[in-house]
Amino acid sequence: MDVILSFFQNLILAFYNFAYAILNPSVWLDWLTWDNTTEDKQSLMRFIYYGASAELFFVILAIFLLITIVGVFKNQFLWGCVRVLEGFANATGRFFAWAGLIMVLQQIVVIFMQRIFARAEISIGFGISFSKDISWYAEELKLYNALVVAMCCAYTFVQGGHVRVDLVYSAVSFRAKRMIDMFGSMIFMAPAALLIWIYAWPFLWRHLIVPKPSASDTLDRLINKARALRWNVETIGFSPNGFNAYFLFKILMVAFTAMVLLQAMAFFWRSFLEYKEGPESEGKYLDKDVLGDADAELVADIH
Repeated sequence: MDVILSFFQNLILAFYNFAYAILNPSVWLDWLTWDNTTEDKQSLMRFIYYGASAELFFVILAIFLLITIVGVFKNQFLWGCVRVLEGFANATGRFFAWAGLIMVLQQIVVIFMQRIFARAEISIGFGISFSKDISWYAEELKLYNALVVAMCCAYTFVQGGHVRVDLVYSAVSFRAKRMIDMFGSMIFMAPAALLIWIYAWPFLWRHLIVPKPSASDTLDRLINKARALRWNVETIGFSPNGFNAYFLFKILMVAFTAMVLLQAMAFFWRSFLEYKEGPESEGKYLDKDVLGDADAELVADIH
């Protein structure tokens, strides 16, 4: 009984927390105008703490429930939310998919510079020269691969491109499929994203600042640590002259998790609306890529 009471208390308190955060942005965003002051350091520690806190979880849950309740009575409002979230995933994925082409072109340049021109480094830039060892560019290729994986995952989900293991899905009715989709998005997809976020958020900041924050730190403990806070961005590579911006991979991990969580909510809302409106609403407003080839389209539909 105490657990249930605590849950609803936190859920109600979430609206106050959200309003307070919006009306007092300097409390947790003052660090964006970094002047190395005590206020900057404390605001950063608050940002780190609340970024993976129970308070943030209940704010997200409250907003999700509020939108869902409104959407039960106003379908077009909920369809609007679905279109915005799916549009964001599509736009982001289509943009970062170009990283695959850049990765291939850069690999070709690296091979030519090494094997044909026998150069030890590559310099690029107009007016301001950017020079790095060949090994730096070779190791940087992993970043492009990470960009495609992290930033195109939600896009691929919207496009229906992920591999499915179908045991019963194809044999059940349309509304049963939508029930399975709603169940899967809330029981598997969203909790998995939240679990990754809880560990990825402090993991990111441990490679950006010292003293290193911990997932178990209380807000008071982090505020106390703020007195000794300084930036310490990770710039260690696997080789002496290799790629050294590995903190970018931690940022991508957090971005990936946030986008998956948003798509879990969008998929739940889409499944609910299709369940409510019937088979004629299947794929409604879905912005799927057109491949331009009948065989390729058939293969995509099968998958």
